[in-house]
Parts: sequence; structure tokens; C-alpha cells
Amino acid sequence: MATPRPSFSGLSIGGEVATRDVRVTRDSLVRYAGASGDFNPIHYNDTFAVSVGLPGVIAHGMFTMGQAASVVEEWAGAGNIVDYQVRFTRPVEVPTPGEAVIRVVATVGALDAEAKTARVDLTVECDGQKVLGKAQAVVACA
Repeated sequence: MATPRPSFSGLSIGGEVATRDVRVTRDSLVRYAGASGDFNPIHYNDTFAVSVGLPGVIAHGMFTMGQAASVVEEWAGAGNIVDYQVRFTRPVEVPTPGEAVIRVVATVGALDAEAKTARVDLTVECDGQKVLGKAQAVVACA
């Protein structure tokens, strides 16, 4: 059974459709590594990460990208995102102990009445710095 699509008529350019704070811990990274098969030591070993010029352990780029997409998917419904793209601009450093917080804000950037789609622009930041640039999803609407 298809997930209902968002109503096109209820959208306006600049309108915020979703927001979330994603808390990322070292445990999050270990779980993602297991699921994805990406066991690069920059995602769990501080000594190695620093030795290759990073400030410390960083989150997987695809983890960050996926977390941002999930904010749109939760609002739009499964299967209603028809395009998604981002540029990686800055890594998310994950301290130990503690956590990094990725703030995702989704706003309507453009509407296509003929196709009944909405371009959703995502602001994805950690510690006030953009970690994804030109993050956009195109959502099919009803």
C-alpha cells in the first residue's frame, strides 16, 4: 500500500516542513559501520583519524546524508522522495565521551505545479557549521 503524499496545495515557498536534532555518538558510528560495512578507522579510532589530518573521529558522510534524508522521508512518506542530492562540505566530529548534534531543517525551496512536486531544501549543521551543502530533495505531492 502506497504512503499518502503531502498535499501540494498546503505548501508555500519558504515554509518549514520538518526539523530534527540528530544525536550522534560513537555507538551510532559503530552500528552504522556494521550495517554499511564501512570500517574505515577514521570513524572509530582517534589516533588514526588524527594521523591522517582529521581533528578526531568523524561520522560517515553517508550516515549524515541518510539522517538528513530521513527527516524529509518522515514528513513526505516512504517512496515519495523522487530525487535527493547533497554536497559534503564539512565532516561531523564525534567526541568521546559525548555526542555531536546534527540539526536538520527542511524548508520548501520551489514548487512545480505541473509535476506536483516540491523541492525541499535542507539546512544541515553541526556546531553552527554547515556539514552538507546544496542538500535538496524533490518530493512527489498529491
